[in-house]
Amino acid sequence: MDRIDAVTIVGCAGLVALAWPVGLAGVVVAAAFGGFLLSLSVWRLYGGRPWEALGWLAWVGAASSVVIQLDSPTRLVAVVGFGVLGVLLLLGGRFDVLVDVWSRTDADQQSRH
Repeated sequence: MDRIDAVTIVGCAGLVALAWPVGLAGVVVAAAFGGFLLSLSVWRLYGGRPWEALGWLAWVGAASSVVIQLDSPTRLVAVVGFGVLGVLLLLGGRFDVLVDVWSRTDADQQSRH
């Protein structure tokens, strides 16, 4: 667990804690949550963890599915689909199940010359 994981826990808890007593509409909470997750995605990409960045980006898609007014079954499929994809990408990146295709090693650079 690193600093960004701690920020994630505190940020999500803060959004829920602020939205619950104020009684904000679900669309407003989903939009705020999507913006927060988008910033987490950028932090993870900048930190060199692209699979986790894509996982957070998939969760942005789930939050956007709530904001966009879709039919109920379509919204359910979109939220669950993006959510499951995000979890799989996050766990796959965290446990090194997904191949690191973005890093370049010295052997890669020598083979190009």
